[in-house]
Amino acid sequence: MIPALIVIRLLDIYGGIDLLSGWLCPVMSWVNLPDELAIVWASTLVINIYAGLVVMATLSTDFTVAQMSVLGGMMLVAHALPLEGAIAKKAGVPWLVSLTQRLSFSLLFGFVLSQFYLLSGTGQEIYQPIFNFEGQDSSWAGWFVVQLKSLGLIYCIIFCLVTLLRFIKVFGLEKLIAFLLKPFLRFLGMKQEAANFALIGITLGLTYGGGLLIAEAKKGVVRYYDVLVAILLLNTLHSLIEDTLLVVMMGADFFPVFFGRIVFAFFMVGLIALGLRLFKKDV
Repeated sequence: MIPALIVIRLLDIYGGIDLLSGWLCPVMSWVNLPDELAIVWASTLVINIYAGLVVMATLSTDFTVAQMSVLGGMMLVAHALPLEGAIAKKAGVPWLVSLTQRLSFSLLFGFVLSQFYLLSGTGQEIYQPIFNFEGQDSSWAGWFVVQLKSLGLIYCIIFCLVTLLRFIKVFGLEKLIAFLLKPFLRFLGMKQEAANFALIGITLGLTYGGGLLIAEAKKGVVRYYDVLVAILLLNTLHSLIEDTLLVVMMGADFFPVFFGRIVFAFFMVGLIALGLRLFKKDV
């Protein structure tokens, strides 16, 4: 994250942020988000959600819960594209397919959330961020102090999340989530082996589930259909606990981003799986 923060600082000094925001302005307006949030989303796409949180700390504008929920939903679907795209490619899904799917799904999920808040009129209250470094001077020294503070907060958040995940494992919440999601995985037409790996990825992360799928795909144990559908699902729905908690800390509303992403992921991937089964009868 540190090299990325330096690059973002240089972009800010030389007008790159304004240029990037201009490029992404149509995207941000499509999901009813202010232009300055474009750099947060861009940082998340290239690096990860933690990088997006750190960049978020540099923004002094007040945002609503609805805006944070829309941005958070988009971040949950599309982040760390170079790394996670490489994992999907190792499993047999082309990087361009993963990139196209995650970007389009991210924008579509953001649009759905934005329309939900627009029509319901909820989430209009201003969120008070955990990261609040307003009033810092704009010199390199002031910027350095801000980054130290934000990285320190990120460290504390990671520590708390790791501790919380330990308790979650002790109380068996991951197994409960896996049990509840099994019928939906059967609906996608996946065999049991691939469904088990998908559940691991959904609860723990794409790296875990994708890694297991890579190993089994190389052995020829899992059908390519199962690998493809599982990766498409994990591209949209993975690290259900940790990543959701991160965007909630950022200010997102829990229920829309948590349950909304589950419904959205199974609906969209279900349509793709149905199409695959209709056009390829031997899967």
